[in-house]
Amino acid sequence: MRFIHTADIHLGAAPDKGSPWSGKREQEIRESFYRLLDLANDEGIELLLIAGDLFHRPPLKRELKELNYRFESMFQTRVVMMPGNHDFLGPASNYNGFEWADNVTFFGKESMQRKHFPKWDLWVYGLGYCHREIKKPLYDHVRPGDEPGTHILLAHGGDEKHIPIDFKQLCTAGFDYAALGHIHKPQVIVPDRIAYSGSLEPTDRLDVGQRGYILGEIEDTLHPQVSTQFCPFSVREYKNIRIPSDVDMTLGKLEETLKRLIGSEGSQHIYNICLQGFRDPDIRFDEDVLMKLGNIASVKDETLPWFDFDQLYADNRDNLIGRFIGKVREMPMDDKRRQQILTVGIQALYSQEDR
Repeated sequence: MRFIHTADIHLGAAPDKGSPWSGKREQEIRESFYRLLDLANDEGIELLLIAGDLFHRPPLKRELKELNYRFESMFQTRVVMMPGNHDFLGPASNYNGFEWADNVTFFGKESMQRKHFPKWDLWVYGLGYCHREIKKPLYDHVRPGDEPGTHILLAHGGDEKHIPIDFKQLCTAGFDYAALGHIHKPQVIVPDRIAYSGSLEPTDRLDVGQRGYILGEIEDTLHPQVSTQFCPFSVREYKNIRIPSDVDMTLGKLEETLKRLIGSEGSQHIYNICLQGFRDPDIRFDEDVLMKLGNIASVKDETLPWFDFDQLYADNRDNLIGRFIGKVREMPMDDKRRQQILTVGIQALYSQEDR
């Protein structure tokens, strides 16, 4: 049998608020999840595991009804899901008392539950967040039952405020697969046995790299042999671009360079730009201009003005600039650190003279 492991969908999230693409991203996140449901239905996937944070915040009742309709339309797929720390099941949550379709299993208690699927000799274990934070390591002592078949753990957490996980204990717990959520970056803890699927779509400019889901296959559910693969699926990615600069770099040249890089990497993606190296002291890189060249989430200018310190020292030996250069050159440090101190210091001295 085949299964899809996904997590951290964050329906309702609108990343990068204030940016031109923010509203569109909210729609894309929703459509990407629906696209995954269509794929599961079309491909005859037997099991869909959603490891928490399906919603970015506690869901509205109408959102649950829409979602339930989508699940109910998946005739061949069984859905197992849990609330995470973002859509936790509090006293006023619309999750309370909601009647899910027959093919949906919802783990809505903060104690371990399990669901048996006799058709596949399959047991799925899980619990739900009833608080925004859970600091107890609730998974550390969980063990599967001794019934023959495949035993899968559905879990959300992994940091100190959201169910810390001891992966050494989890490795020896005896589960055939642990489908993890909460960490947005896809991570394989133990190949084919323990993994974070990562978020289906990136939701923050720090979510750099591919996002998608994990496709799993169990060859013999009674004597399980589990194999998994990560499948990229997101409409967009956040990408980091580092642009080296030298004394010949101008704002116009930088614009051309950035346009070319965005064109080659993909104009649909969202970029964090970092400028590094040196520049002519008279040149300034206007970040507002660069932000308009595409889907730019951030621009960080780490360039330093380039100075010919030998010539500066020769021309200013008897004044403050020369004395500063001479003093720094006497200090015990590596050349890179000395260059940084000289650059920042000279830039500050020139700024004082300008005033």
